[in-house]
Amino acid sequence: MGPSGSGKTTLLSMLGALLKPTEGTITLKGRTISALAENRLPDIRLRQFGFVFQDFKLLSALTALENVALVAELAGVKHGVARKKAAALLSALGLGARLKFLPEKLSGGEKQRVAIARALVNDPTLILADEPTANLDSKIGHEIMRLLRKIAREQNRSVIIVSHDQRIKDIADRVLWLEDGQFKEMRTLAVDPVCGMSIERDNAVGPFEHAGALYYFCAQGCRDEFAQQPEKFLEPARAN
Repeated sequence: MGPSGSGKTTLLSMLGALLKPTEGTITLKGRTISALAENRLPDIRLRQFGFVFQDFKLLSALTALENVALVAELAGVKHGVARKKAAALLSALGLGARLKFLPEKLSGGEKQRVAIARALVNDPTLILADEPTANLDSKIGHEIMRLLRKIAREQNRSVIIVSHDQRIKDIADRVLWLEDGQFKEMRTLAVDPVCGMSIERDNAVGPFEHAGALYYFCAQGCRDEFAQQPEKFLEPARAN
């Protein structure tokens, strides 16, 4: 997680071998992929990573089944086997009755499930999801979050999610905050109850105690506004 422009998508692109870092190295299974020539990276992207995007990126002329099977075929799986594998994955994700539907006939949640099936079809080492709930309503977005958690736990896969969605805190094993080129553990951050900004407690204004809870602020102005009328800003989820 992190504010807009903090580099979350850039980081995800580097992890998925779409961009090369200007410093440091990226290794996968002991192999330094950031040092490989560009012509060796497509096969790694295809087989080792599964990508899930906020705008789905499904091919509009292909059915749900074809969108998933195509990725398997690109990895060398025979046409019939690829379609069987795609059908099994889509059915497991609750889309057994939608195999022959074009993307335009699918809901947002269904499109994202097709995208997740496509990400899984080549049994990747790592699932990389960039704002996977951004174009979904609240209920469906939460279902997608829980689905990604289920995949991580039941299939023993690593899943990295970049998101503004606060519900990620409910499903993730670990949440990191990216800002100014550095990671911070979420537990070291507080949320300003006035403006909603995430801030480091050590650098925050405060604490201000109210009703047995401590509150931290990004600036003195937020603290003064809160002190005048705490109840205006209080929500259970914002107490630190």
